Amino acid sequence: MILPRYHIDASRIPGAGKGLFLDEAVRAGSIVTAPDAINQTYRHAEFDSPELAKLKYASARWFEDRYTVSPDWPDECYINHSFQPNGLWHLGFVFALADLPAGSEITVDYRHLLPPGETEDFADAATGETIVGLSWTESLASSTRTLAALLKNA
Repeated sequence: MILPRYHIDASRIPGAGKGLFLDEAVRAGSIVTAPDAINQTYRHAEFDSPELAKLKYASARWFEDRYTVSPDWPDECYINHSFQPNGLWHLGFVFALADLPAGSEITVDYRHLLPPGETEDFADAATGETIVGLSWTESLASSTRTLAALLKNA
């Protein structure tokens, strides 16, 4: 579920396709997206099955070794990657990392969504750097520290 008013449009990130853009300002620390309508998660090993292997492109890690699959491509899937994101992915929520004006394209660090050590099919558009999934412990510790500091200052 996307909380602020928004629209989907051509991304400003080279090669990214479409992006999710705010139609209203969002304050730092506010939730931009929240999980909803999640009826099932899968363990990473389950993607070895022929049924799920073809849907791996539509998967995202939510917690530990659990992933959701969204082949219907809801609007949240138009949030693009950045190593300098304006959104923080934390347990399926996306928090605004700064005050974001209307017109901002929402980005998160995809390393939090990928399986540990797995590389994304594309490189970071700004740096050319490979996007490699973080371990669950590293992802949770990093996003928790960032969220705590963000909310302390909000």
